[in-house]
Amino acid sequence: MPLVDNALYVQGRRIEDPASLDVTFDRMRADGAMAWLGFYQPTVQEIDEVAAELGLHPLAVEDVLTGHQRSKLERYGDSLFLVLRPARYLDDVEEVEVGELAVFVGTDFVVTVRRSQTPRLDEVRRGLEADPDRLAAGPSAVLHALLDQVVDEYAPVLDGLENDVDEIEDHLFGGEGGDDALARRIYFLSREVMSLQRAMAPLVGILRQLEIRWRGHDEDLELQRALRDVADHVAAGVERVDGLRSVLANALDVHTSLVGNRQNETALRQNEQMKQASGWAAILFTPSLVAGIYGMNFSRMPELDWYWGYPFAILLMLVTAGGLYTVFKLKDWL
Repeated sequence: MPLVDNALYVQGRRIEDPASLDVTFDRMRADGAMAWLGFYQPTVQEIDEVAAELGLHPLAVEDVLTGHQRSKLERYGDSLFLVLRPARYLDDVEEVEVGELAVFVGTDFVVTVRRSQTPRLDEVRRGLEADPDRLAAGPSAVLHALLDQVVDEYAPVLDGLENDVDEIEDHLFGGEGGDDALARRIYFLSREVMSLQRAMAPLVGILRQLEIRWRGHDEDLELQRALRDVADHVAAGVERVDGLRSVLANALDVHTSLVGNRQNETALRQNEQMKQASGWAAILFTPSLVAGIYGMNFSRMPELDWYWGYPFAILLMLVTAGGLYTVFKLKDWL
């Protein structure tokens, strides 16, 4: 069902679970309550109904219906519209699954529209309902809790990526540095790190804008401190992502160098083999040349009737072959 949760809160306590959106809108005005509506892949009709009742801006509604938005914060009058990109890590396939969470925040309402399994908004709601004093701060407390949950869920993603990067480094310097499969793994993991970076990096600016807004509206001091804590976690996470990108870029460079070294070593071995083959061919060629000349059996060859002709031919073969062998050996060809 697209409407996952529908509740009204007064002084941080859940007072009612309305049976329909119409009841919610009537009671929130009559009782001065805060409405918190949670949707999961809602229909166009539901979004239009909520937008009409709460006065949501058409551009924000269009973004929700279209989906695939970047992380951002927009202000429309007294209400805020945020798009957050939660993430989870699928370790078996080494992929970062980035979701999308749209949040409308007004003076007396919070509307969340989720299009993925993350973040776990049920945990956020239970945590706030267990702390009425905190929830009594209203929509700002809910917004902080949502941001905190999204940022907290980045931690296991970063841990998974760092673990895989450690494995790549082990393989890189463990004798598998020139493996083509390792190069593909580095490339695809770099792509997943970039995907996480695109989800996280905009939060730095979003949280800075919220901090300025809350300070200007004299928001609860503890909420301001809590928001700064979330901002610190985001900054640390972005630094970790930047570090992972640098390590993977260096790993790819090292892999390329190792492949080049391996190719050079192969070429050197082939060159040595060619030199040896050429040397032995030259050594064997000279005796063959002498033997070939004496094997032509012409009648007018002076050495044919010479008593020392045969020993001389053998000696000539040995001397030329031995001379070539000595020369090649001195040049490290053999």
